[in-house]
Amino acid sequence: MAERKLRVIASAMPTDSPLSAADFAELMTCLAPFEAAPRLAIAVSGGADSLALTLLADRWARDRGGSVMALTVDHALRRDSAAEARQVARWLATREISHKTLRWASPVAAGGVQAAARDARYDLLTGFCRDNGILHLLVAHHREDQAETVLLRLARGSGPDGLAAMAKARPLAGVRLLRPLLDIPAARLRATLTAAGQDWIDDPSNQDAAYARVRVRRALAQLPAAGIDAISLSRLATAAAESRSELDQTVADFVARGVDLHPAGYAVVHDDPWQAAPLVLRRAVLSALLTSIGGGAYPPRRNRVSRLLVAMADGRGGTLAGCRAINRRGRWLLVREAGRQPAAAPLLPGETARWDRFSVRLNAERSRKTAKFSVGALGAAGWQEIARDVADPPLAPVRATLPALRAGRRLLAVPHLGWCARSDNLRNAGFSAIFVPKHPVVKAGLRVA
Repeated sequence: MAERKLRVIASAMPTDSPLSAADFAELMTCLAPFEAAPRLAIAVSGGADSLALTLLADRWARDRGGSVMALTVDHALRRDSAAEARQVARWLATREISHKTLRWASPVAAGGVQAAARDARYDLLTGFCRDNGILHLLVAHHREDQAETVLLRLARGSGPDGLAAMAKARPLAGVRLLRPLLDIPAARLRATLTAAGQDWIDDPSNQDAAYARVRVRRALAQLPAAGIDAISLSRLATAAAESRSELDQTVADFVARGVDLHPAGYAVVHDDPWQAAPLVLRRAVLSALLTSIGGGAYPPRRNRVSRLLVAMADGRGGTLAGCRAINRRGRWLLVREAGRQPAAAPLLPGETARWDRFSVRLNAERSRKTAKFSVGALGAAGWQEIARDVADPPLAPVRATLPALRAGRRLLAVPHLGWCARSDNLRNAGFSAIFVPKHPVVKAGLRVA
């Protein structure tokens, strides 16, 4: 219903006039609920779209006694990126808008740069929100971005779920990701900045045809002659999103009665409701579980999920999207594929970090600051080391995947087993690991507490 209402509001607005405070307030109303004094985080790159969103959201929040925090992610992939982040900070400082630059410390080779940068960007943004108690993260995707996403999904042969493209609101690792401008044309955002006397930065990578999205953007400019434009593609996404929303609710109902989700990051699917479910529901449930438990940024492709369903019907199971499906006495166990987990990563005392699908923290006050700590998978050897001390061992396929704290090579703690080393100093290390997948299994029924 919110998708349709936002579309109606957007279609009633002029296509080239600035967005007013009242216009933006209507768009935000459709994304309620918010706190009485809302606190928002805004992803701002310095481009026209995100700067316009920042100015609009800042006024909206101030009018309601709230505040915004503008966040710029510096990926360090271009020579000018740090200077651009400083420029954004200066612009926003003149408007008394709080700003922080988040820096990505792990650039990758050019072949996977866009996907890796996108994943890192959302990890940094959502991590900041969680650490600072901010429930809502706003991003500036607009109508043309949505149309490009639909075309990209069409090119990959996506089904209805993929054609729904970007959602206006969805949970993302403990934060509400909101896209209030998704039905607004980019021209209106530039007009908004011009009216406010605000300059912006044009990213040269937006013109680089080496990127698939840039090629699609250029193709989109040729499609109106065939009767296809950003508006029609956005309407296609809206219609598909309504169907996706209904399916999400059905998935949530199934998970509530037929799936046990464990805080160690695995799931058990009960056989009776699974066998009774229609194929379309089984495919949707399996896709949601694979995405959450496997830790992927996107759901696996529909044809691959269908192949795994066939293998499960034969009792064989298999692997997909960083996840294993294992038949255990008439129930399906979905567990992280150990070989796909990341390498161990350093963890500083007092630091909250992300490893694999977990938010990990080491208590600063009660740990040895001179030790070099790391968090990684327990592994088969680690399990053998502590197996005698674990009174209630988990299922065998789960053991090696559990997050564990080490100092050098010495195993210190495995919180999901309630185990830690015998030394009193180490026993008080205060290590925690909370399962916070990028995409929760259940997307329906999102509420603000």
